[in-house]
Amino acid sequence: MHSLIIHMSESTARRETVERLLTDLPGAEVLEAVDGRLPEVQATVDVRPGTLFKPRYPFPIAGGEIGCFLSHRKAWQRIVDAGWDAALIVEDDLEIDPARRDALLRLLERHADPERFIRIPPKDREPVTQVTDREDSLTLFTPRRIGLQTTAQLVGRAAAKRLLSCTERLDRPVDSFLQMHWVSGQTIETILPNGCSEKVFPSTGSTVQSKSRSLGQKLRAEVLRARYRRAIAKRPQTT
Repeated sequence: MHSLIIHMSESTARRETVERLLTDLPGAEVLEAVDGRLPEVQATVDVRPGTLFKPRYPFPIAGGEIGCFLSHRKAWQRIVDAGWDAALIVEDDLEIDPARRDALLRLLERHADPERFIRIPPKDREPVTQVTDREDSLTLFTPRRIGLQTTAQLVGRAAAKRLLSCTERLDRPVDSFLQMHWVSGQTIETILPNGCSEKVFPSTGSTVQSKSRSLGQKLRAEVLRARYRRAIAKRPQTT
């Protein structure tokens, strides 16, 4: 099995974590992340105001979210170009509990086929339903509602092709798009518990804008977010 670590080389604080992942993950290599904050990058992307798919996404997609989406598309394309059956795609803040790493990799190896997309989320927020397989304390299942975050996932070649074909235009963050299985046609599975977590790094200053918002703006954002989540919940995965 191959592994791709999405990392921006200028992020020196994360290099130690990346070096550990290069050792811990099978066939690992670093994939340079895309900086979606750069005007020259944004100029190459067709970004829409949340209107490409239903439900409408109620927030503008930020530069960092554009970069994250493009970085994952770059990883999907790498899988397709290399002709791999599947690869593990992780972000550079991933930490794996050594006590669960081997069991996690054994479970992933058994299901590393071209059609698969298996999430390995750092937060346990998806009730276990429709169980496919187990390894020690880890369970592979198909959740009714797909969770957010793209910290780690196994992506098959056919799944990568499928996702590339429907993401040439962007209108929401990549994790929000992946929730819409009815758009992508891609079943998303999850492994929980999995021993994975996110390492916290110093803030890059992205909270300045949120602190400057008024109470009314914050309350409106929460209402819009709750409404969007309810709309997503109305389209559960079924087999």
